[in-house]
Amino acid sequence: MLIVVIDPGSTSTKLGVFKNHKIIKKTISHDRKEIDACQTIFDQKDFRFNVIKQILGELLDNTEKVDAVVGRGGLMKPIQGGVYRVNDRMIEDLKVGVMGQHAANLGGIIARELSLIYGCEAYITNPPVIDEMLPIAKVSGFKGVERKSMFHALNHKATALKVSEKIGKRYEDINLIVAHLGGGISIGIHSKGKVVDVNNALDGDGPFSPERTGGLPVDGVLELLKKNLYTIDELRSVVSRKGGLYSYLNTIDLKEVEKMIDNGDENAKLYYEAMGYQVSKEIGALSTVVNGNLDGIVLTGGLAYSDRFVKLITDRISFLGRIFVEPGENEIEALIDAGIRVLSGKEIPKEYS
Repeated sequence: MLIVVIDPGSTSTKLGVFKNHKIIKKTISHDRKEIDACQTIFDQKDFRFNVIKQILGELLDNTEKVDAVVGRGGLMKPIQGGVYRVNDRMIEDLKVGVMGQHAANLGGIIARELSLIYGCEAYITNPPVIDEMLPIAKVSGFKGVERKSMFHALNHKATALKVSEKIGKRYEDINLIVAHLGGGISIGIHSKGKVVDVNNALDGDGPFSPERTGGLPVDGVLELLKKNLYTIDELRSVVSRKGGLYSYLNTIDLKEVEKMIDNGDENAKLYYEAMGYQVSKEIGALSTVVNGNLDGIVLTGGLAYSDRFVKLITDRISFLGRIFVEPGENEIEALIDAGIRVLSGKEIPKEYS
């Protein structure tokens, strides 16, 4: 079984090859100037594709048959979780970015182009726009404004499956809270195989993170606009890229913040602990969705490598149940697992429409 996976990020593309039961990983860093010169995400496709093709030429023998190419899912229309075959409708929606512009939109597009070269199928799995939320969870409190599902679905789902195996039960039979702790933070309740409630980790909902504001008091936001301190576009950028720890401490590096605390910086200590406090509070709130009937709580993402930050959270939530710490994002492995499930017949790919 030979599977190629593509995971485009804002300034890099992660590449994975699964063959002979081993995983080969490569990270391609792209020139920031080349990226900034592009008007849209789709404009980046050619230079990313060319370097990916070159590296794959070095990793694969011409005689080897690729069985599937799996790309990271992008911001297309909201869909249920699972593996999807890349089709023409998906390509069109990824090109224009129907739910927004993000480098992940190139995952399915590049996967399709590679699949045409290799003569195999292209797939994506669990994109950020997975929408399995209960109708009641979408109610915001104001008509015309609805809560949206936008989260780190790829890592959420992959880590939940991993933990369900540790528990010894099917993912479809358990209740888990999964907290992805990274540059953005998304916390969702997985109930019987679906993420029935989760914060929008990109557009200002839930806990603040190293670079995102999370939910903000509406009155404060209106005041900023009233005083013309930000345009709406500038404020969008603040919410998704210049908020959280960055706005308070001018850094998104958790290790650097921990050094600041060790050097006696009381402000750094306050904001660091406040982030852990908000994460804990969100986890506690989500436990009520299943009336406290939890099989486990999962802490994952890059920040979960910090024992110090994890302890801040576990000290507050340990009364809720068993806690699993699964650091990192494991996106390449998640994409490969999706390909394996399809090729082995364990999962039937869905059709995007």
